[in-house]
Amino acid sequence: MIDKELLVFGQRFHGHKCPAMPMGLRVGDAAMRALGVERAKDGQLVALVELGDDHCATCFADGIQVITGCTFGKGNIKKLHYGKWGVTLIDKKSGRAVRVTPKAEAMLASKESPFFRDYREKGVPASEVPPEVVEPLIERVMSAPDEQILNIGEVHNYSWEDPPHSFSSFVCDRCGEMVAEPYGRILGDEKVCIPCREAAVKEG
Repeated sequence: MIDKELLVFGQRFHGHKCPAMPMGLRVGDAAMRALGVERAKDGQLVALVELGDDHCATCFADGIQVITGCTFGKGNIKKLHYGKWGVTLIDKKSGRAVRVTPKAEAMLASKESPFFRDYREKGVPASEVPPEVVEPLIERVMSAPDEQILNIGEVHNYSWEDPPHSFSSFVCDRCGEMVAEPYGRILGDEKVCIPCREAAVKEG
């Protein structure tokens, strides 16, 4: 069972209460248990999240970040842009992975609730939904047994190679800001950042 303090932390990190972030906690927790791994302090794990952009319940990704330690800052969470809520968690050390998804029935139950039907689909921000509407949904997600709300796949082999990690950087000759070396561009006899090069091209 996920510690309630982690739920509270996840809600503070996320910014509001909703059922999708806790579902991310549950999915990530199940994947970690299936692999027998702990939360990543560095880049030991990689999470491939199947979310897209501009659709409901992308709050799910924050739950994944909180529980697994796969974060945007560490670069070990990747969006696959499938418009789905599946997650493949990879343990780089063992070369093993598992895919976990919320069951469609669980997702549909949330979408048919007053939280979505009477508030979110009418444009009400999640932070303004009354507690008595959202709290039962959160409790349902957090307390339901795995088999009721999750599909947990078979652990399988997965070969993952990290791209080279660069510590090199330079100061853009135009804007004077620091730039990671691989993102540098040549403009005449200047070494510049991408925005400065694009601005120069537009100016002709």
